[in-house]
Amino acid sequence: MRRVLIILAVGVLALLPDVPASATAWGPLAPPNPFLGPAGTATMHGDAGSSDATPLAGPGPRATILGVYSLGSACPTILEGSDNLVVALCTAIVGRIPTVYLLDPAAPGPLPTPLAVLPLVKGSLLGGVYAYLDADDRLVVVDGENHMLRVRHERDSAGHWRLISEEFADLGAVIPIGDNVTGLVPDWSGNIWFATGRGTVGFVAPTRRITAVTLPAGEQVANSISAAASGRIAVATTHALYELRAGASGTPEILWRAAYDRGSARKPGQLSWGTGSTPTYFGPETGADYVVIVDNADERVQVLVFHSGTGRLVCAVPVLTAGGRGSENSPIAIGRSVFVASTYGYPYPALPDGSGPAVPSSAPFTGGMTRIDVVDAVCRPVWQNTVRSAAVPRLSIADGALYTVTRVGLDRTTLFDGHAFTVLDPDTGAVTASVPLPGTIVHDPLQTVPLITRSGRILQGTVTGILRVG
Repeated sequence: MRRVLIILAVGVLALLPDVPASATAWGPLAPPNPFLGPAGTATMHGDAGSSDATPLAGPGPRATILGVYSLGSACPTILEGSDNLVVALCTAIVGRIPTVYLLDPAAPGPLPTPLAVLPLVKGSLLGGVYAYLDADDRLVVVDGENHMLRVRHERDSAGHWRLISEEFADLGAVIPIGDNVTGLVPDWSGNIWFATGRGTVGFVAPTRRITAVTLPAGEQVANSISAAASGRIAVATTHALYELRAGASGTPEILWRAAYDRGSARKPGQLSWGTGSTPTYFGPETGADYVVIVDNADERVQVLVFHSGTGRLVCAVPVLTAGGRGSENSPIAIGRSVFVASTYGYPYPALPDGSGPAVPSSAPFTGGMTRIDVVDAVCRPVWQNTVRSAAVPRLSIADGALYTVTRVGLDRTTLFDGHAFTVLDPDTGAVTASVPLPGTIVHDPLQTVPLITRSGRILQGTVTGILRVG
């Protein structure tokens, strides 16, 4: 991420033809988690189940670049509270210091400044990336010293905004030295679950009692974790998918483990040797009947859909056969549908410690997306395309559109590649609107997730800050 900070150009996004409303009635979403902030904006992936689907409408068929927060930081986690203020957790380019920003998405001008800034203690590259807003609009995050923090925002006596961090729990007693929390999510009972890079999974109870279990040696957790209203927690390691729950004794209990094909090595465009998925709950009945990941098989990767509660494999099917054979992204999943975007060959500027060599060492970023539907216990491919999505796509069930940022340029990828704000039809996979963004590497979204705000704006994290589209 040590790239020169370039002054961002600001212009107008005039999206191409009107985006037709989707013919599909998407849903259901799982019921809201009472310990999270507003639906669709409280976690990186939108909700506790990591659906990457939102009940909020995006900016629609025509939008403008309203401004850019030029922060000198990569911003993977952008959340909006009930007060319509945005809390972003970013990593500074210089020193890789995790930093919390308080932002007003409605601020005037093309280059607004943050309302408040709060640096946190540095940990691993993926440590502290996943955080969430609780029901009181506080950011719940674990810092580099494994302190679970709740960060609130308020005005001081002079009317200036400030961020205030309060320690909720010290996880040092259950997390080995040198390990850091990777995933974080509350369950429907108020337990705050966490998973570490080296495979410790546990929770902090409302009483602040901390309990944990250790997964088999050598299994790493490189993505976030997800929760369902049933009380189940999904955790994907570099070897297997797990479901856990809080047992009768008040400690984590493993319900089942399902190994998957992790391939023979880490692939280019992956951050670890294994699945790149945050496991996603979805389903046609409760919104969390199934849990899905994408494996890391050498040739053709597969979508794997498991039954929540039993771990029974419902179905599996090869995906991304028209594009790159690997995905670091969490799937979008809602109702019966799953959407997967390829990251194979994506040129990440930094990798986590211990990620190991990629085989091959590099590859073209050819892109590719696939939609599958689960019908009668069969995973049925619906469409495939070769869209080079450079962000985690987000599905709006309110306006029936898939939103992302695509990479524009040669397949071999260079620093001179551009990017485009792009809208797709989730029924067909066709691009319905795409306009190049000004600049080149400054708009690289690093495969992060856009936030759709309640006012219909999109905030997209980039390598240097946050792009505002509305």
